Amino acid sequence: MKPRKIKDNIYWMGFVDWDSRLFDSLIPLPDGTSYNAFLIEGSEKTVLIDAVESSLFYEIEAQLSSVARLDYIISLHAEQDHSGCIPRILSMYPEAKLITTPKAKGILMDLLHISEESIITVQDGETLSLGDKTLEFIFTPWVHWPETMVAYLKEDKILFSCDFFGSHIATTDLFVTDEGRVYEAAKRYYAEIMMPFRKIIKKNLEKIAAYDIDLIAPSHGQLYPKPSFIIDAHKDWVDGPVKNKVVIPYVSMHQSTKKMVDYFVASLVDKGVGVEQFNLVVTDTGKLAISLVDAATIVIGTPTVLAGPHPAAAHAAFLANALRPKTKFLSIIGSFGWGGRTVETLAGMIPNLKVEVLEPVLFKGSPTEDAFQSLETLAETIAAKHKELGLE
Repeated sequence: MKPRKIKDNIYWMGFVDWDSRLFDSLIPLPDGTSYNAFLIEGSEKTVLIDAVESSLFYEIEAQLSSVARLDYIISLHAEQDHSGCIPRILSMYPEAKLITTPKAKGILMDLLHISEESIITVQDGETLSLGDKTLEFIFTPWVHWPETMVAYLKEDKILFSCDFFGSHIATTDLFVTDEGRVYEAAKRYYAEIMMPFRKIIKKNLEKIAAYDIDLIAPSHGQLYPKPSFIIDAHKDWVDGPVKNKVVIPYVSMHQSTKKMVDYFVASLVDKGVGVEQFNLVVTDTGKLAISLVDAATIVIGTPTVLAGPHPAAAHAAFLANALRPKTKFLSIIGSFGWGGRTVETLAGMIPNLKVEVLEPVLFKGSPTEDAFQSLETLAETIAAKHKELGLE
């Protein structure tokens, strides 16, 4: 794709990846993604903000073919999807310098073997004059690595945010046109890589609030001509109240746990509690991550396998522990054949979750009326806990 004009002397470059369905060998990409880089031509200096991964160099090489001189490459974040082809761009423009944070300098040298002489580091709040345009660098650590920063183009009021406010979407639309679609994609993106650092991200949101922003240009996904849309969404995901919702990731081998889940879901709904139910055998983990952003309660459903939880249920607990959502309550339901340590094992896997653990419901064999009554009691407890929080 050819460079695309954003404003006078400011261009999108990069690659729209329609076909990829897995990112970092980990994250599902149901809608593909894009790798965004940005060229700014000032009256005195020309800069490229971020790049693309090394396998996509051919695309950005063609896009840069008409750029006679490049003075600076700015690396906002050292991860290879944004930095991978920087060494080859530096070879194209030997006079160019790489600008990044002090923490990113070492990471870039380690990952890409860039020479120290090619790198200039900047401090938080430092500016770079391009002549008629001025870039200000704003450190935003843990979005989502420790070395990250964003860049604010003062004269045009553009925030180049790299992974901050990103979304994985492949589209020919340069700017956001379908807010509903982008909202879900951005929430998935936040849930999968940003949520563990939400307390620090809250501080970063407060930091950028001081700037007059007309456009946000992330390094994945579309550009935001209405910055308040995505900024307000992040404020809610980071620090907004939890919702009257129970997330139930479950797996069932011989339908005993499934019967318990079905009864439990019906009981919760009858008591006015919303439910998102995920069969872990077929679940898109990104969808599960989205649901964890604002759920008040998590209930894991599992049979007992070799005296412990089913591996899929253990993975769900591991995921929740890694993502550190705002969840307030957690419990476990399921079945066993002769015994085991399912509750103890799962409880030991969630040290990062600051939750109240509600009385689990585990029953031997296929569920009986006693099991269903215990599930009814758990549903009543959850509904009452939610009401205590003012959730309706």
